[in-house]
Amino acid sequence: MGVLMSGVYVGGKSFELTHEPSGTKITTDAPKDNGGEGKAFSPTDLVGAALGSCVVTTMVLFAERHGISLRGASFQVEKIMGTEPRRIAELVLKVHLPVELDPTNRLKLERAGMTCPVHKSLHPDTVVRAEFVYDV
Repeated sequence: MGVLMSGVYVGGKSFELTHEPSGTKITTDAPKDNGGEGKAFSPTDLVGAALGSCVVTTMVLFAERHGISLRGASFQVEKIMGTEPRRIAELVLKVHLPVELDPTNRLKLERAGMTCPVHKSLHPDTVVRAEFVYDV
């Protein structure tokens, strides 16, 4: 199954991206350190955001199948760029989850999250450091 997405150059170093099935639009801009204005997600920022949302979505899918609530779950991700070549070198992910989850479910959820398709799609040299914090 394919999903069609499109992009239109809108000037500067910005694009308007469209998710064709839903019509949802977002804008990207090159980061300041690469000649852009940094006024929106950069394309590589979207990769970091995609990793975080994919990990937590995969955890939610697992949780729903097992009657576990992840209400209030959230994430932050820090993207660290490398040089020579310029690419994502590291993604540091911190996932916040409900404190009341028991240790067995915590481990199962963490393992499930790290099987997400975005994580599996990253370049093998991209370091992913994930921390799961039970404080929600």
